[in-house]
Amino acid sequence: MCSRQPEVLWAQRSEKVYLTISLPDAKDVSLKCEPNGVFNFSAVGVHGDSFSVTLQLFGNISPECKTNIGLRNIICSIQKEQKGWWPRLLKSEEKPAPYLKVDWNKWCDEDDEEYSDSDDDGVAYTGEDDESSDDGGMLYLPDLEKARGN
Repeated sequence: MCSRQPEVLWAQRSEKVYLTISLPDAKDVSLKCEPNGVFNFSAVGVHGDSFSVTLQLFGNISPECKTNIGLRNIICSIQKEQKGWWPRLLKSEEKPAPYLKVDWNKWCDEDDEEYSDSDDDGVAYTGEDDESSDDGGMLYLPDLEKARGN
């Protein structure tokens, strides 16, 4: 029986790469992070289908990866061996496979990293605290009021 690839979402920080594998109710989950940057994943889906993916990441990584297996997906936090931003996820310069996508919910630009919340599970990047309210689209800037001495 041939194996299928699950959808893999990715994002990075200078010290970590986050991989979210979309596979609801996964069973027999196996993950392996190798120091040379190889990431291996395999699991059995809800209907007994085999899923697997092997990624040759851009740089070397720590062999220990933190994993959170949820009902809908598996989230992996992978420590980079050397701090720094990778120009892409994979070592290969070829166009990534269609199952590999950017995780915009966890994405952070290099310039914005110091302002982002950096907890390990990566759940804090949902933008829920964006102060949106029913103010008719008016932007409230409290710092400007303080500067004017109101």
